[in-house]
Amino acid sequence: MESSTVANAGDALFRPVRAGNAFEETVERLLQAIRLGVVGAGERLPSERELAERLGVSRVTLREAIRALADAGYVESRRGRYGGTFVNDVLPDPPAADGRNVDNATLEDALGLRHVLETGAAEMAASRSLSPADRQHLTSTLAEAAAADVGDYRRKDSRLHLAIAEVTASGSLTTAMADARMRVNQLLDMIPLLEPNLEHSNAQHEAIVDAILAGDPEAARRAMTEHVEGTASLLRAFLA
Repeated sequence: MESSTVANAGDALFRPVRAGNAFEETVERLLQAIRLGVVGAGERLPSERELAERLGVSRVTLREAIRALADAGYVESRRGRYGGTFVNDVLPDPPAADGRNVDNATLEDALGLRHVLETGAAEMAASRSLSPADRQHLTSTLAEAAAADVGDYRRKDSRLHLAIAEVTASGSLTTAMADARMRVNQLLDMIPLLEPNLEHSNAQHEAIVDAILAGDPEAARRAMTEHVEGTASLLRAFLA
C-alpha cells in the first residue's frame, strides 16, 4: 500500500515559537523558510492570518517581522486582489563571516549531526512505499537543483534535502533536518562555491534519489554518506 507525504517542511518551519523571543524567532523561522527554499523566489508566503496562527504569534508581531525582512531585502508586500508577501527574486548575499572563528568542535558537531540525520533520512525514505505525489516531489526538487545557477544553488540544494526528509513522513525528522541544514549552510557560506563540486553534487543527488525511488535503503544510505562526506571534506579543508 502506498503512503502519502505527511511530513511537510512548511509545517516544520512554521511551528509555534517561544513566547519570550516571539519577534526574533518569527524572523528566524521566516528567514529559514526563504533560505532553505521552502518558499521559493517569487513565491508568496502564507497569509498573515495563517502564518500568525501557525507560529502562535500576534499579527502585529508577524507584521513587524515581515517589515524587518522587507527592509533587509528578502521580501516585498503587494496590495490588491493578488497581494500578499512575496519572496524577492534576488536575495541579499549572506553576511560576511570569518571562517577562522569556527572552532573544530563546532564544525564537527554540525557535520556529525548532519551525517546522522541525512543518511538516516535517505535510508528511511527508501524503506517506504512512496505515493505518486511523494515521487513527483523528489523528482521535481531534484530537477530544480540540477538546473539551478550558482546564485540560487544553495536554496535549491537545501530544498531537495528537505524533500527527502519530507517523504519519510516524520515531521520531527523534517524539523531536525531543517535546523541542521541552516547550521551547515552558515558554514558553507564561509567557503567558495566551487562549480566542479556542484556538478559532482548533482550527480550524487541523482544517485540518492534513484536509490530512494528504487526502494533500496542500503544504496540510498551509501549514496547519501558519500555525498555528505564530500561536503564535510570541503568544509574541513577550508575551515579546520
